[in-house]
Amino acid sequence: MLNVAVMFGGRSVEHEVSVITGLQVIESLDKSKYNVIPVYVAKDGWWYTGSELTKIENYKDIPELLSKCKKVIIPPVPELKRLYFYPFKKGLFKDDADHIKIDLVIPAFHGTFGEDGSIQGLLELLDIPYVGSGVIGSALGMDKIVMKELFKANGIPVVKYVWFLRRDYEEDEEKVLSYIEGSLNYPMFVKPANLGSSIGISKANNRDELIYAIEIATKYDRRIIVEEAVKELIEVNCSVMGFDNEVSTSLCEMPISWQEFLSYTDKYMKGDLRSGLKGASRKIPAPIPESLEREVKELSMKIFKILDCAGVVRVDFLIDKSEMKIYANEVNTIPGSFAFYLWEPLDVSFKELLDRLINLAIRRHKERRRNLYVFDTDLLVKASSGGLKRR
Repeated sequence: MLNVAVMFGGRSVEHEVSVITGLQVIESLDKSKYNVIPVYVAKDGWWYTGSELTKIENYKDIPELLSKCKKVIIPPVPELKRLYFYPFKKGLFKDDADHIKIDLVIPAFHGTFGEDGSIQGLLELLDIPYVGSGVIGSALGMDKIVMKELFKANGIPVVKYVWFLRRDYEEDEEKVLSYIEGSLNYPMFVKPANLGSSIGISKANNRDELIYAIEIATKYDRRIIVEEAVKELIEVNCSVMGFDNEVSTSLCEMPISWQEFLSYTDKYMKGDLRSGLKGASRKIPAPIPESLEREVKELSMKIFKILDCAGVVRVDFLIDKSEMKIYANEVNTIPGSFAFYLWEPLDVSFKELLDRLINLAIRRHKERRRNLYVFDTDLLVKASSGGLKRR
């Protein structure tokens, strides 16, 4: 039986969303196949484990919850792959401190230090298989500026946008505002470059609202992107699952926003909290022409490959109703979206989806281990004997 660690929480403004996602994953994993180990990362960065972490009602008093759990740490040594209880304790007849062996990790973090490639980098160092995209795919899926630059370079349509540094705005506010207004038409959306769940995003219809939106966005990131709004907008999303050339698409969905864009409240505060984004209002399948659906799916698979994604992602599109023109908006890698509700109509339950993602993670890990990470050379022997020229 595989020891599967589900990691959630984390040092992110999306901490609470991550807890909900993590508990969804734990609840849905097949316990006959996996020994599930919850690993909660507190807002101060400490890691905890314990069965009490699997009950949502315990999170109303987190200090009380953590007092019933155990702190754990994981050394960055590939051959260990163990969560050690901290402070370290060693039994009388044991060679090693008390620990839990980890075979695979499902990262259920949202936002910084989890969804952005950070935890994926740590797991690469540890040589532990993990569900979802790797360092590059996760980082690109998080950074809206670099993502859109890649889309443009590969002929994928995007709305008009500009970006700037927080420092630029603080040093010369008028110059940045003039640059934005000279490049884009109102209304515009102002967004932190690296964040999810619609946190820090505002719509601006005039200069006063633009200034207010920038003040909000700059609290969350040092790089800000401003996008020209699609006036006659419908949103359509599609999920892609797979690895390398073996990928497939889900049904398409049409989210229904209660405001001018799908807000944090739309995503998580309506309906059953345990359902996460599934609780948002939507139409599945999206009521769009067959040709448009086909184009959305083809673009989704192209984006999946360009960003070197793996596992499952959800690709979001903006469509101008007046001319039915498609713009790629963003990619949501795990756990920004497990998009399980898009696979359920195809008879893939969340439990089955997690099984497939775990198998994909193992395949991806085996593929990476085919690479050579050692290069035999006598460089150091020559260097130590003075046989090398100084450069």
